[in-house]
Amino acid sequence: MLSLRARGRQFRKQRVRRKVSGTPARPRLSVFKSNKHIYAQLIDDHRGVTLAACTSTAKALKPTDGKTATVAMAKVIGEKIAEAALAQGITSVVFDRNGYRYHGKIAALADAAREKGLRF
Repeated sequence: MLSLRARGRQFRKQRVRRKVSGTPARPRLSVFKSNKHIYAQLIDDHRGVTLAACTSTAKALKPTDGKTATVAMAKVIGEKIAEAALAQGITSVVFDRNGYRYHGKIAALADAAREKGLRF
């Protein structure tokens, strides 16, 4: 049974996903955050494949203080996913905030990806 907050996020997620879809030319940048980690992936919904992914669980991104669900880590994830997209020749994406408010970690990830060169 989902909590009231989780149910609300699921409704918002479904409402947005009806309109937002990733294509090979403009994939969907989907963001998920848990209490411990932050995940971002580029998805081509037409073929149903993930083109690139970056998570705070990666050993190369492990911070020295051990905290992986911070705004600073979200910035690092945004930069890494943008670098992975640009390496594949992807410059424009559709941003899917996955039902979360565009605030804090989600906004930091999006801003860092924009600074690295992704357009959305």
